[in-house]
Amino acid sequence: MRNLNAPRLLLPTLLALLTAPLLCGAARAQQRNDALRDRGEHTLYGDIKVEGIEAAPNGSQKPLSFEVLLYIINGTPIDRQTVTSNGRYRFMNLRDGEYDVVVLAENAEVARVRVRVQSVYKNDFRQDITLALRADGKPARAQTVSAADFYKRTPANKSLFEKSQKAMDEKKYEEALALLGQLVAADPKDFQAWTELGTVHLMRSDAAEAEKAYRRAVEERPAFGLALLNLGRVLLAQKKFEEAVGPLSKAVEAQPDSADANLLLGETYLQLKKGSKAVPHLEAAARLGRPEAHLRLATLYNVAGLKDRAAAEYEQYLKQKPDAPERKKIEDYIKENKKP
Repeated sequence: MRNLNAPRLLLPTLLALLTAPLLCGAARAQQRNDALRDRGEHTLYGDIKVEGIEAAPNGSQKPLSFEVLLYIINGTPIDRQTVTSNGRYRFMNLRDGEYDVVVLAENAEVARVRVRVQSVYKNDFRQDITLALRADGKPARAQTVSAADFYKRTPANKSLFEKSQKAMDEKKYEEALALLGQLVAADPKDFQAWTELGTVHLMRSDAAEAEKAYRRAVEERPAFGLALLNLGRVLLAQKKFEEAVGPLSKAVEAQPDSADANLLLGETYLQLKKGSKAVPHLEAAARLGRPEAHLRLATLYNVAGLKDRAAAEYEQYLKQKPDAPERKKIEDYIKENKKP
């Protein structure tokens, strides 16, 4: 029986994909998949959780009603739904980009969360929002949200941050670097600014400085999933595999539904030759829509001599990537090793 070379030959392309700079907050300089963007196939959903509703005045547990609005970043509302307390909102057919999810109670804004929807493939993105019930039975304005992605800034620092976003969008990285440098000098605890600073360094191909900035972001906010993910990605790109395990494990813990975090952690374990630890994360990444995970699982099973399982993973990979390189080789492997 022939030994297929396609998995080995595909690895350089896959590793380059895994270690490409992650789009972070406003850093949207990485090219998007135009075809997907135009179709708008993503879904954004989440639960509106209200803590303390069982303790409402007079023992009432009547569900509260909320209006959930979806805005694009320029302030234009594009969708609106009515959701009861502990209910779920769902916005479908979204393009890549950043959105504001705004929650209204009795026409008053009680929560505003910015969410980045970005994936090369059709994907679902979850953002829960937790509210607290005041003594009078009305929801208080949310102080925190599940993603914990936002940082309160002074008006001057907010202006610096917004200017840095604009500079990054226009690929003016030196300008963005200067603006973010001013911001973290003025407020060293701004973990989101440190994360953005890391991404600017990454866009300038300065992995060492990017690593420093991401580490500082994690120091200021240890559970900030985006900084953990980016730090792990930078370490993986530098082949610091042992060091990458820590932040990537924490990224998965912070965001268990992150396809990127699971894929990168699985790949890191593979590089460390710990296949048994890699498998559950690669399976999660595959379930969350990353076809590359099927490719890595197939490679792992092939090396282990489980060729029928490898063939099954290759089939799933080709279903999601019909234009895959060396498709013919992969099809030949499936034909020879798939169980009847």
